[in-house]
Amino acid sequence: MLNTLVSIFWFLLIFSVVVVSHEFGHFIIARANGIHVVEFFVGFGPTIIHWTKGGTKYSIKLLPLGGACVFEGQDDVADGTYKEGTPKIDNPGGKYGGSFLEANVWKRLAVTLAGPAFNIILGFIIAFIMVNLIAIREPVATQVAEGGAAQAAGLEDGDRILSLNGQKICLYDDILLFNALYSGGDVDVEYMRDGEKYKTTLTPVFDSEEGRYLIGIMNSDFVTLKGIDALKYTWYEVRYNFKMTYGSLFMLVRGKVKTSDISGPVGIAVNVVGKTYEQTKDYGFSTVVVNMLNIALMLTINLGILNLLPIPALDGGRLMFILIEIIRGKPVPRDKEALVNFIGVVFFIVLIVLVFFNDIRNIFFVK
Repeated sequence: MLNTLVSIFWFLLIFSVVVVSHEFGHFIIARANGIHVVEFFVGFGPTIIHWTKGGTKYSIKLLPLGGACVFEGQDDVADGTYKEGTPKIDNPGGKYGGSFLEANVWKRLAVTLAGPAFNIILGFIIAFIMVNLIAIREPVATQVAEGGAAQAAGLEDGDRILSLNGQKICLYDDILLFNALYSGGDVDVEYMRDGEKYKTTLTPVFDSEEGRYLIGIMNSDFVTLKGIDALKYTWYEVRYNFKMTYGSLFMLVRGKVKTSDISGPVGIAVNVVGKTYEQTKDYGFSTVVVNMLNIALMLTINLGILNLLPIPALDGGRLMFILIEIIRGKPVPRDKEALVNFIGVVFFIVLIVLVFFNDIRNIFFVK
């Protein structure tokens, strides 16, 4: 019971920090550009706590599974009057800023991009803290598997992998990710041996026990980071998470991701945060913290990138309408944009329900 409560605590902490950073990005850039923020809330459903300051209503809601920053005139205002259910915050004479829709297109563009941008900024902060607490594995073959693809291509223990199929390799994890995303064919390898660069070609070998193709390179040496190296590897960690997110999206589009591999908040809480805590708690608090930072880094980069997809109801969907406005010199008719966003909201409600039931199925019925 205690382990479950601790896992829930870590999940809520991680998820709240990631969501709040995203919405704070929208909030602070909107305020800087003279746009009135009507409500800033974390969670969904019934409001538990709320207060008003500076013309903005701040709320914490029952279900800690998201949040939003509501601007005057954004989606909840029509013809200058508030729709039913919109927070009634007095804003006489634009005292706390003006309407989102009345702001010029570049201000709206900045506000829209700010949420994902703050997620990426948070990612750099988390990565910097993390690399100062951990030891990393560089892309060096401390052991080349006997009879593996790397050995057949002439690679030896101690070789440093520089690129795979033209993709720059900075971490050993980059090699593991390349392995996971491998979709067939020969792999061009650039590597360094004794200060000299070489090239070779290998073909990953399918391992029936692992159930996937392997290059045949292992690394068991961990290196601690100091000074400027910590900054360099901060970028490497963020870059790795970018590649992992895009790679996962690519696999999803190609139908390479199983339904059981897709997780929502419940699945993340139980299968990612919960299991990570169970596996690391015996190694001490610092180990738990590092692994939770790693999960937070993954989630904030994912949220930042996924929100930029041109899908209605996401920041990317709003960005798409703003870019169309810039190109054509006038905004898309309000009613048409509202209809598209409504369809997007319905789609996401259905998706959330499906993902929730998928999480429940994976937790209780799939072994």
